[in-house]
Amino acid sequence: MENVDLIINARWLVPVTEDQTVLENHAIIIKDARILALLPQQQAKQLYSANATHDLNEHCLIPGLINNHAHTPMSLFRGLADDLPLMTWLNDHIWPAEKAFVSDPFVETGSALAIAEMIRGGTTYFNDMYFFPEATARVVDTSGLRASLGIVVIEFPTNWASSVEEYLHKGHQLHDHYRHHPRINTIYSPHAPYTVTDKTLEQIITNAEEMDMPISMHIHETADEISQSVVEFGVRPLERLKQIGLLSPRLLAVHMTQLNDQEITWCAEAGVHIAHCPESNLKLASGFCPVAELQKNNVNLTIGTDGAASNNDLDMFAEMRQTALLAKAVAQDAAAVPAHNALEMATINAARSLGLDQEIGSLEVGKQADIVAVKLSDIETQPVFDVVSQLVYAASRDKVTDVWVAGKQLLNSRQLKTLNESKIIQDAQQWAIKIGSLGK
Repeated sequence: MENVDLIINARWLVPVTEDQTVLENHAIIIKDARILALLPQQQAKQLYSANATHDLNEHCLIPGLINNHAHTPMSLFRGLADDLPLMTWLNDHIWPAEKAFVSDPFVETGSALAIAEMIRGGTTYFNDMYFFPEATARVVDTSGLRASLGIVVIEFPTNWASSVEEYLHKGHQLHDHYRHHPRINTIYSPHAPYTVTDKTLEQIITNAEEMDMPISMHIHETADEISQSVVEFGVRPLERLKQIGLLSPRLLAVHMTQLNDQEITWCAEAGVHIAHCPESNLKLASGFCPVAELQKNNVNLTIGTDGAASNNDLDMFAEMRQTALLAKAVAQDAAAVPAHNALEMATINAARSLGLDQEIGSLEVGKQADIVAVKLSDIETQPVFDVVSQLVYAASRDKVTDVWVAGKQLLNSRQLKTLNESKIIQDAQQWAIKIGSLGK
């Protein structure tokens, strides 16, 4: 009998593999941070002994969810400026608040608040775009979560950097510091076509090729962005980006609510990945990403929450539900984006977009043991005819009871194991007093 680190027994197991199988009364065997085996519980008892065993016979196990677009420190701006269009929200509220408050301590506190929220919601990896990423990295390191942290680039000065050269220099310092870290990656994050020049984008494309890194960018978020580009450049943003060579499998295009048939074809041909942020797009009235049409063209679709300042939560269960429901309404097709497809977008598709699908995104032998347990025995999720349907259409993030990353437990029966919940709340409340005084 082989001794292993951990055995998790569960009523259901959803590996998120191509055959869309659901396993019943199975166990996950974990050794050295990776999945050693998936097999029936009785067989597991015969073959393995474990240092720890969890019996979750009212639960479904799924891969850790991947939030593929976030601005985690902006959790401290949650509810600060609601019910406004994007550019009014940015120009009149968010950018002034950032100028007044964003700093290393602000980002550390906001990141801790966001990461705690994400762990409690079953998110084990997030792709972040924000200033002072070194502060976010410290919290990621402590928390046990995984992240891609953005090398943010924007053409105007902020509290973090004063020039493109400084943004890139600081970002490259972050990359060098964490390049061998097992859970922290870096990603180029130019802000948007309207805030980054062709020259800067061409430099980022060259760097990304040399360093073998992905690029994430807000693109085609609003109709105003399109019309401004036509006036300034004579073409829509995606055509401009195509001309300079940005469209490629390295690109993770965020939002993409304004797409025509030609642009969908370009994305499909170039292998572009898309991070769909349905709740933020709805709240800011930015538009509708044509998810069903993109799926028909085999474009790799993923899901992100955006920041809590424009959502106002970091709830990937809500985003999966919105993704499926909104796609059906926009396509006028009830069969568009079935539940399992929505789950794929929040797991394996996102891993693929980041070049990590051999490590995370599904529960398969050899992959990292990033696992989420969802309790399905409560009133709200009974009866269970289809487990994946329950996960996407009925379950909420408060049904997440336990979370593991690389086999290490970060959430145990809804209690955080690596972060101090009371301190996070106290620190956030102190910042709220400061932020609330703005303009008074």
